[in-house]
Amino acid sequence: MADVTSQVQAQSGEGEFGDYVALLKPRVMSLVVFTAAVGLFVAPAYVHPFVAFVAILFIALGGGASGALNMWYDHDIDTVMKRTAKRPIPSGRVAPGEALSLGLWLSFISVTMLGLAANWLAAGILAFTIFFYAVIYTIWLKRWTPQNIVIGGAAGAFPPMIGWAVATGSVSVEAVLMFMLIFMWTPPHFWALALFMNEDYSKAGVPMLTVTHGRRETRKQILIYSALLAPIAVGTAFTSIGGFIYLAVALWLNAKFLHGAWKLWQRDEATAEADVYAAEKKYFRQSLSYLFLHFGALLVQAIWVKSGLPAWGLF
Repeated sequence: MADVTSQVQAQSGEGEFGDYVALLKPRVMSLVVFTAAVGLFVAPAYVHPFVAFVAILFIALGGGASGALNMWYDHDIDTVMKRTAKRPIPSGRVAPGEALSLGLWLSFISVTMLGLAANWLAAGILAFTIFFYAVIYTIWLKRWTPQNIVIGGAAGAFPPMIGWAVATGSVSVEAVLMFMLIFMWTPPHFWALALFMNEDYSKAGVPMLTVTHGRRETRKQILIYSALLAPIAVGTAFTSIGGFIYLAVALWLNAKFLHGAWKLWQRDEATAEADVYAAEKKYFRQSLSYLFLHFGALLVQAIWVKSGLPAWGLF
């Protein structure tokens, strides 16, 4: 019966509520919400809890709008890729036009309401983020250049800057460093995924680095970007949002991340293929926790300082 229902939905394009939620990419949205909330909380300004809640809600909706617009435009290649074939549009549960309409309306609502609830600088950065992800990355870069994820990574790096702008009405060095942390993390994160999902990208005609330059070059670039990322991550400890808690976590995480990237670079393709890319999958999972733990450490550090304790110790 469930199969029959799915077939009817696929033919009619009438999705259920969960299908429209899936259009918003809730996993990506959760990262947007978390990093934006951290950016807001660590900022040196008081924000009323209700204003903070409303701001994060509309930042989340803006992230969801980007996801819906991405799925609308990419539904043709999503159909080809095994990883994305069950998404609402390629599976036929939601019509492309519905996704486009949802994305545009959520974009308008989220930007307008964030401007009214917080300030127009934050709203402007959110609007640019949506535009960057939907147009610059999805429509232009993704299908045109192997640098797609390098430049396109900026879209996912803006949320903590938006949160900071909500609190302060400005952008500072700290906000830029949080942006750079995500921006420089994005290439090794997605290239690790591409190492074991290369066939998908190749079939879809997406010029990921693994497709255009091969897995060996991709491993080299992962190592380079991991090495460039480390000083940014550790250096953030020596700003107004850093301290000994964050520094200890950053040193540990970046040592592990660099070690993992070094081990990937040493691997040859025959070995990687023989063990079904187990090390590549492990590094990809590690990259997920890397970002969460960095921002978690910033949050804990801020709670420590706002409790009246010094950033660099007990005395």
